[in-house]
Amino acid sequence: MREVTLDATGPVRLDEDDLDEEYGDVAVCRCGLSGDFPFCDGSHRRTEGEEEGVRYKYVDGERRVVEEIRLSEPDGDREHEGEEE
Repeated sequence: MREVTLDATGPVRLDEDDLDEEYGDVAVCRCGLSGDFPFCDGSHRRTEGEEEGVRYKYVDGERRVVEEIRLSEPDGDREHEGEEE
């Protein structure tokens, strides 16, 4: 499991300018870790070795185990807060 935070700004329209010149395709990020989101930059390789049933958060490229996720009340300033190791 992975805790990923994305700053969505709406749909992204892809066109022929987005094609990779070498491979002739578009690699779209599915792990949420790419620095070039929505495009894949190979950051998913950092997830190798993740253990099943463990929640991770990647901060500045470093893998951290999320020990606890606490939800606040609806009138709180934040919807949820994660505690990292």
